[in-house]
Amino acid sequence: MTAAPALDTVLAALADPHRRRVVELLRARPQRAGELADAIGLSPPAASRHLKALRQAGLIEESHPDFDARVRIYRLRPEPFSALKSWVDETERMWSHQLLALKAHLEAEATEE
Repeated sequence: MTAAPALDTVLAALADPHRRRVVELLRARPQRAGELADAIGLSPPAASRHLKALRQAGLIEESHPDFDARVRIYRLRPEPFSALKSWVDETERMWSHQLLALKAHLEAEATEE
């Protein structure tokens, strides 16, 4: 089973611990870029690079409040996480099937001896 290109991009984006931390923070609520930079302990330019990677992977979206276009607020997008969950579920089913087959094989060998 091979991952679709979009899933490859999602997995690559989530491979970085700072980006996973951003996702964890955004699970609670949408947040401003500055809040996220402070929370993950990175400079604003470094945090911006991570936010850009998450945006390009489709994991987060950016909006600007009406009162100030300079402020960027980030929130999670559910679709990529649903696709990731489906892929993990499929993989888990495949491994469960393989392990059950191995168990049955080993039990059959044990009863033959």
